[in-house]
Amino acid sequence: MFRCGIAYPRCRWIVPLLLLFAIIFDIIAIAATSGWVEDEEGKSHYASMWEECRGRNDNWDCRSLMEFSWAQAVAALMIIGLIILIIAFIIACVALCCTLNLNLLPFIGVLLIIVVVIQIIALIIYPVKFNEELFEGHYYYTWAYGFGWGATILCIGCAVLFCCLPRYEDELTGLAKTKYLYSSA
Repeated sequence: MFRCGIAYPRCRWIVPLLLLFAIIFDIIAIAATSGWVEDEEGKSHYASMWEECRGRNDNWDCRSLMEFSWAQAVAALMIIGLIILIIAFIIACVALCCTLNLNLLPFIGVLLIIVVVIQIIALIIYPVKFNEELFEGHYYYTWAYGFGWGATILCIGCAVLFCCLPRYEDELTGLAKTKYLYSSA
C-alpha cells in the first residue's frame, strides 16, 4: 500500500532529482567567491577556486589563482564534470521521466562514474597544491569545498543506482510477477 520504488511511475523522478541536487551543489562550489579555504580565524586569508584574498577589515588584497596551472586544471576539471553531469541529467530525465528507456541507464551510470573520477581528481589537487604553494598556518576547507564533495558523493550514489537498475527490468516495466511473503498451503 505504501510501497514506492523506482518501478512506480510516480517515483521515477527521484534519481533525476538527486542529479539535479548534484548539479546545484556543483554550481555553488564553482561559483563561490569565497568558502573553499579560510584561515583559522577566518579574518585574514581566504580563497575560492578562482582567487585568494589576504588582508583585514575592508583592506583586502586579492589575486587570481588562474596564474597557477594547478588552479586552471582544477577549474577545468570541475567545469567539465559539471557539463557531463548536466548531460547525464538530461538523458536521465528522458530515460526515466518521459519514457522508460532501460538501454540508456548503464550509459548514464558510466557518465556519472566519469564525473566522479574527474571531480575527485580536482578536489584532491586543490588542497594538495594549496598547501604546497599558499599555505601559511592553519586553514579550514569550508562550505563551498564541501558542496563540491557533496556533489561528488551524490554522483557516486546515482552511478550505483543507474548501474543496478537494468537488473530489475521486469519490475521497472511492470512484467514481474507479484511475490507474496505469505502463502496458504
